[in-house]
Amino acid sequence: MLWPKDVRSLLTLASVVIGILFVLLFKSTGGLAGTTVSAETALPSLVQTEQENQQLVNENKKLQQELAKYDQGQSASVLADQQLLEAQKNAGLSSLNGPGLRITLDDSAHLADGVDIQNYVIHEAYIRQLVNILWNGGAEAIAVNDQRITSTTEVFCSGSFIQINGTRQMTPYIITAIGDPHNLQSALNFYYVWDQLGDFQKQYGITRTLEVLDNITVPAGKLKTFRYAEPAEEEL
Repeated sequence: MLWPKDVRSLLTLASVVIGILFVLLFKSTGGLAGTTVSAETALPSLVQTEQENQQLVNENKKLQQELAKYDQGQSASVLADQQLLEAQKNAGLSSLNGPGLRITLDDSAHLADGVDIQNYVIHEAYIRQLVNILWNGGAEAIAVNDQRITSTTEVFCSGSFIQINGTRQMTPYIITAIGDPHNLQSALNFYYVWDQLGDFQKQYGITRTLEVLDNITVPAGKLKTFRYAEPAEEEL
């Protein structure tokens, strides 16, 4: 059967194209085979590299965990130190500096015969009242003759001296208080005892002075030894 000339031309062109495609396909297959062999050859190296990378990742995680534990330990240590410092401050066991007041009280130097000596001397009641007034005025630390006032401090008369923290204190009595000077002064002026001491100063010659200081030191108190008291067990 004879094909028309145009058809024969198309068949010839198609044969040429098919041949070219076959050659290209052959080369491509050979190239892919070569690539496959190369990939297979490189596979052990890639696996080893992946394993090494995974090992580095694991070691990095361990280091991060150790660093996290270290940071937590450091944070816990810092927090414990801060809490201990605050507890010592609240218990009066640390020396403190800051603005505040200094009050000086002293007996009269002029004692006449036949007068009531009680009006010419400083009584422990004056000190107790002033300490309470200063606490009420916002004082953060108070001492009398360098005896820190704490929760266990006693102030009472014992003959010719006043006992504070188990020590005998004589005149002059110097009260130091750290706090806002304005608030402390306002508290003193609000209560009658401060004015009363002023009247006694005029009438009997006792000493009552007040100094406002930018920086004052209140010494640390002493740690109390407990012989009988023990921590109570917490109820569940």
